[in-house]
Amino acid sequence: MAEPAEGAARLSKAGAGTPPRRSRSAGEEAEIRAALTASLAELTEEYDQTMVEITALQRGRLSDSAGDDQADTGTKTGEREQEITLVNNLADRVSQVERALERLDEGGYGWCERCGNAIPVERLAAFPIATLCIPCKQLAERR
Repeated sequence: MAEPAEGAARLSKAGAGTPPRRSRSAGEEAEIRAALTASLAELTEEYDQTMVEITALQRGRLSDSAGDDQADTGTKTGEREQEITLVNNLADRVSQVERALERLDEGGYGWCERCGNAIPVERLAAFPIATLCIPCKQLAERR
């Protein structure tokens, strides 16, 4: 009967079954941080520019709405919805990169938020803001 207690003790000593996290070298962390920071700057600039353009378009629509029929109104509404979707997507991407930087600061970058396993380097290279390993992401997409 002592075996289950020993097994539980091993799990609690190992961090409740999560693998110990390897630390990155300062160079690797600096490279990751530089890439994420550059991505954040690019996305923020794109977001700001998009907001300026949308604001100008909306001003133009307000002054040029006299005599619009239902088709014109529908077209303008559709355009506004596309613009709002674009801005929301950009804001979401900015938020994801900011979260990746926070995870890097906290030591959780590169580790799955669901299972605690390492996210493969290839996945992080292709998708630097990944928070789930491939099996957990596949499971989440099926739900």
